[in-house]
Amino acid sequence: MSIIGVDGGMKTVRAEGRIVNLEKKIKQHSDIDGCIGIAHTRWATHGMPSENNSHPHRDCSGKISIVHNGIIENHEDLRSVLISTGHGFDSDTDSEVIAHMIENFIDQGYSFVESFHKTLSHLRGTYGLVAVFKGENKIIGARMGSPLVVGVGVNEYLIASDITAIVKHTKDVIYLDDGEVVLIDGGDIAIETIDRLKIKKSVTEISWDYLGAQKNGQPHFMLKEILEQPETVQNSIRGRIDFHKGTAVLGGLKDVECKLKEIDRIVIVGCGSAYYAGLIGEYLIEQIAGIPVEVELASEFRYRKPILSQRTAVLAISQSGETADTLEAIREAKRKNVLTLGIVNTVGSTIARETDAGVYNHAGPEVGVASTKAFVSQVVVLCLLALYVGRENGNFSKKEGLELIKSLTELPKNIKGLLKSKDYIKDVAKQFSDINNCFFLGRKFMAPIAYEGSLKLKEVSYIHAEGYTTGEMKHGPIALIDEGFPAIVLCPKDSVYTKTLSNIEELNARKCPMICVTTSGNTDLDKFTNNVIYIPNISEYLLPVVATIPLQLFAYYVSCEKGLNPDMPRNLAKSVTVE
Repeated sequence: MSIIGVDGGMKTVRAEGRIVNLEKKIKQHSDIDGCIGIAHTRWATHGMPSENNSHPHRDCSGKISIVHNGIIENHEDLRSVLISTGHGFDSDTDSEVIAHMIENFIDQGYSFVESFHKTLSHLRGTYGLVAVFKGENKIIGARMGSPLVVGVGVNEYLIASDITAIVKHTKDVIYLDDGEVVLIDGGDIAIETIDRLKIKKSVTEISWDYLGAQKNGQPHFMLKEILEQPETVQNSIRGRIDFHKGTAVLGGLKDVECKLKEIDRIVIVGCGSAYYAGLIGEYLIEQIAGIPVEVELASEFRYRKPILSQRTAVLAISQSGETADTLEAIREAKRKNVLTLGIVNTVGSTIARETDAGVYNHAGPEVGVASTKAFVSQVVVLCLLALYVGRENGNFSKKEGLELIKSLTELPKNIKGLLKSKDYIKDVAKQFSDINNCFFLGRKFMAPIAYEGSLKLKEVSYIHAEGYTTGEMKHGPIALIDEGFPAIVLCPKDSVYTKTLSNIEELNARKCPMICVTTSGNTDLDKFTNNVIYIPNISEYLLPVVATIPLQLFAYYVSCEKGLNPDMPRNLAKSVTVE
């Protein structure tokens, strides 16, 4: 961190590793005092984790200090030019060139603010950037492709990349858009473009409070957020059910109702868990609404020159609403002038602002890096979307709609009952905590849940896990199966139950240790394993929701059994704002 003192001086303290390491170093400096400061917890892109590569970065004179989230793609060219003019670098990062570029323009006679603007015009890539200058009571920030939000407090302003960092202090925020610069000078704030054009921005009130970002007595955010899922689902469906018409009410789509009626193809884009939610959405929308759906990894979408017609809608799914790859997929769709929709959790986020219409999850803040309640809320919202479109185009009858609505309204209660088995799942996790490999297997609606379950285990326990459809096992992966390679099989009594049961027989013949997830009352699996986890016997459309929760708990408890911190998996960030 860098602090501008009351005397105008600047003090910088940095540390490698966890924030607690920085806190220990700060306690050694009794002279740190000021009301302007910047800091950044770096997610390594260029340069190994080390104190030299830690933020803030400074110029040669030590008067300029910057923090930067993003990637400067032309940093090597800029570094070469700066070195040729006498600048020396202390780090291997791309970010440090920014401080030296600002210094370079100050040396030419420009002011700190002017030099900051001139530097921006030379940067190619993405940045959420903040800078301070020794001796000046100013802080300046800029955004290009990486989120930046300004918190408006009482006699204070806060700049952050995520509202979770500032909601404790204020619920009033200003979201910056790409190409915008914010200058806080004393008690005054001004926002302008990179080209110095003054602009006015409205203040948005955050809808959730600070308590939502606390553990509430739980040992980890991940467990707290898993246990919140009955309330999460309730919030996702609240006010969105029309019992009279047997349909969903999605106010965020009202402005595009006419366009939606003309759509004959939907492309869903997402990354990680959001992508897997999209795969469930593919089944839901095709079966309920009768519209063909394709699901694309957002990180690949724009690079293959997608063919999109005017009757195609592109639906982006993102918890943060700031996922860089997903945002670029939306921008590619907009360049092709097609309808863009969003399912996001963060009000006012970039994807929420840049899509033509969308639906909020209303899941509340999710702090744990491994998505749990946000994923479940995405699946619920996709079900509502499928119901809405299916009723509008007549593919889904009122009777079918009312049956699905009944299941949706009972879902929070069913999840609450399921969570009572968490101690049993904890015992199962303890038995399997020393494994090195694992398969997650499922078919139809359960296939994406197998992918998601394997991702959760990888994220928080670092165990190698693979998700497969059960039908693909015999096409190669079954070669890995033996007594030391367990499988977690999703086998509810659904429309493909007998098929999955046959696959379990194949695994059993090869002495595969198994954990089976099935619906309540089914005793067929007892002969294959002692580890059977039961989920509520509900509508097949909603089985993915209740099937994923035991896998979340399993991953969480395995992580804890291994002595890891499931809230902060190594090498991962909650919001991936760089490509």
